[in-house]
Order: sequence, then structure tokens, then C-alpha cells
Amino acid sequence: MKQFVDIHTLLSTPEDMEDIHDDSEEASDKLNLILHMVFDRIEEDEETDRINNILSKTWEHWHQDRYLLDIEVDDLVDWVDHLLSTWDDSEES
Repeated sequence: MKQFVDIHTLLSTPEDMEDIHDDSEEASDKLNLILHMVFDRIEEDEETDRINNILSKTWEHWHQDRYLLDIEVDDLVDWVDHLLSTWDDSEES
């Protein structure tokens, strides 16, 4: 149930990104954009555990990605759509 997940507790801060990215503030903003995009596209009746797993996987995937600051929003939309259409909880357990 999406209404039970507080996206704000999952967002990054510049401090989370400073060991990896030169511009930690921009990197944090971009990661938060991705997290919001994923969250916004998740169905309202999705199970809470599944939502948290998807968001955790998103964080893990993009947090250390060296190209985070280079990726365009259009590409992110495609990535989010692909993630949600191919998500399999059994692979993420």
C-alpha cells in the first residue's frame, strides 16, 4: 500500500554522495529525482515491502553510478519504466 511508504525517509542527502561524486549536491538531487520517478509510477495498491524493495534497488543501482550526473531525464523515464515492467521479487530477495 503506497500510502504507507514515506518517500522522504528514503531520499538522499549531499553527504550520502560526497565520497563518490564531485558535485554531491547535484548527484543527490538526481538520485532523488529518480526515486520520486519510481515512486510516482508505482501502483497505489502495491505492497509496502515490494515498494521498499524497488526503491532500495533503485538507490543501490544509482548511488554509486559514475554516470549519474550525465544521464538525461528521458533516459531515466525509460529506465524507470523498464524497472517496473520487469521487476521480479524473487530475484531481489
